[in-house]
Amino acid sequence: MTLIKSISGIRGTIGGKPGTNLTPVDAVKFAAAYGAFLRQQVEKKDLKVVIGRDARISGEMIQALVVNTLLGMGIDVIDLGLSTTPTVEIAVPLEKADGGVILTASHNPKQWNALKLLNAKGEFLNAAEGELILNLAEEEDFNFSEVDHLGELTANDSYMDIHIDEVLNLSLIEKDTIAKSGFKVVVDGVNSSGGIVMPMLLKELGVEVIELYCDPTGHFPHNPEPLKEHLKDICELVVKEKADFGIVVDPDVDRLAFISEDGEMFGEEYTLVACADYVLSKTKGNTVSNLSSTRALRDVTQKHGGTYTAAAVGEVNVVAQMKATNAVIGGEGNGGIIYPESHYGRDALVGTALFLMLMAERGGKVSELKKSYPAYFMSKKKIELTPGIDVDKILHQMAERYKEEDLNTIDGVKIDFSDSWVHLRKSNTEPIIRVYTEAPSQDSADALAKRIMDEIGSISQ
Repeated sequence: MTLIKSISGIRGTIGGKPGTNLTPVDAVKFAAAYGAFLRQQVEKKDLKVVIGRDARISGEMIQALVVNTLLGMGIDVIDLGLSTTPTVEIAVPLEKADGGVILTASHNPKQWNALKLLNAKGEFLNAAEGELILNLAEEEDFNFSEVDHLGELTANDSYMDIHIDEVLNLSLIEKDTIAKSGFKVVVDGVNSSGGIVMPMLLKELGVEVIELYCDPTGHFPHNPEPLKEHLKDICELVVKEKADFGIVVDPDVDRLAFISEDGEMFGEEYTLVACADYVLSKTKGNTVSNLSSTRALRDVTQKHGGTYTAAAVGEVNVVAQMKATNAVIGGEGNGGIIYPESHYGRDALVGTALFLMLMAERGGKVSELKKSYPAYFMSKKKIELTPGIDVDKILHQMAERYKEEDLNTIDGVKIDFSDSWVHLRKSNTEPIIRVYTEAPSQDSADALAKRIMDEIGSISQ
């Protein structure tokens, strides 16, 4: 059982003892800390927060705790109910709210949940703001309202429709062009919010939809992280239904992966590459992804005459770098598309619409599209951490071992070799060290990952 407190929010497993897992006590404590933070930061009396959740089993319980804690602090709440991370991000500025809370543990299994915290722009808080909330929670420096000054609760279940309308109104999305292509697509909604909103979007775009695991019960039918080893069912169904491709989202619908018509993974790393290829063909500009993302985005960006920049891992870091470089599109190699014309947040709805436009204009098969991009292969491994392991010491030792190579230490340790790279970093969301590698073949990427993991194992003993 685990409770992870970080600058990006609080995340943990349900049940157990307060302070060691995500219990009702912890949910109230951190919701109150967020409310206290808003009171400090926003110079007005009447505050408003938008809240939404994914479909995981603990969602309604945690949402009731967070909502009523904020009401108890005199803060008005707009409750979107079952929603998605990008939908809440869009709703915050539209509601002229002072912040937002998304109750989701993203790709983590069903026993997890989390509080993701937003600012008034609908963007994730930065490191300094996150640290302040952690301090407020530790000090329990809260001031609840008297009975005549409690917040007001408003339910609004229209924002999935509003979100879809926002996507349809993007300048590069042409509904008729997509509809004329007659696409047939399989959608795996992992029995969460994506099972509702993704079929809605696709039908609006004139796409024939085959639904797989689209009942939002919160009982995930497979590990919800959209990786190849978890997606056997949709890969088989795409081939059986003779679909043009498959779409997979995670429980809160900010990550996006495609399945080619032959049942093979398009590769979540190439989700951003393909969407950027389409955007850059229409809008000249720059791109950003994180240090753990494929080199293929750099190559595609340079082909279109733009400049690629790498940021530290984490959506807030990518967004900051996108703003600094005036990037026209960016994101993360985990299938997260950030398109500023919509909003500065990863959005599977936006990514799906951009990909459909690319396929509608290019024609051909998804497998052929993949072959048109530079061929890189990644291995994404993780090392489970046990109490007492000094991760910072391990990373320092690995940096020393490879100090003659091209090193980047702004976020863990990235070692760039001539034809491959490895990125080692401590996760903000799980008790693990992530080990990502990329090389010209899958065998060489896997071999590099194994070699590095063996080296870490030898120095951590």
